[in-house]
Amino acid sequence: MMQAVDIEKYKQLALQKQKEHRKFLATLKKKAPKNLDKIVQDIHHEVFQEIDCTQCANCCRTLGPDFTEADITRIAKHFRMKLPAFEEMYLQVDEDGDKVFKSMPCPFLGENNLCSIYDVRPKACAAFPHTDRKKIYQINNLTLKNTLICPAAYLFVEKLQERL
Repeated sequence: MMQAVDIEKYKQLALQKQKEHRKFLATLKKKAPKNLDKIVQDIHHEVFQEIDCTQCANCCRTLGPDFTEADITRIAKHFRMKLPAFEEMYLQVDEDGDKVFKSMPCPFLGENNLCSIYDVRPKACAAFPHTDRKKIYQINNLTLKNTLICPAAYLFVEKLQERL
């Protein structure tokens, strides 16, 4: 079993390296190596050999996903709830017009840091921290922001920087 993740330690490291990481990620936009997508995939897999999300779950405590209509339909069906009842119980519309949780942490996060709706979780949750996507340089700001929340995102940027 992997050790517990020291979220605060990673956040402090990420804060210290924000400027450096921002500069590095900006260079990817200008001169990405031809095999960047392959390197990104390799590093993503490496990082998740080191970081066990169930030892952290900081994203589930602090970040709420934007819910798509497909997410809402799928999760409401899972609970055998009508869409308006599900939305009334769990969601609100934020200042950007997105449907998000009424409150955090995620109501589906169990005490064991496991997601009680893992198989039907929102698409945004399944994709987080977005470190395995193609053309990673298209989401530099998001990647940088995620380093403050997600130890895996921080390690990903560090390893990518080392590799390139």
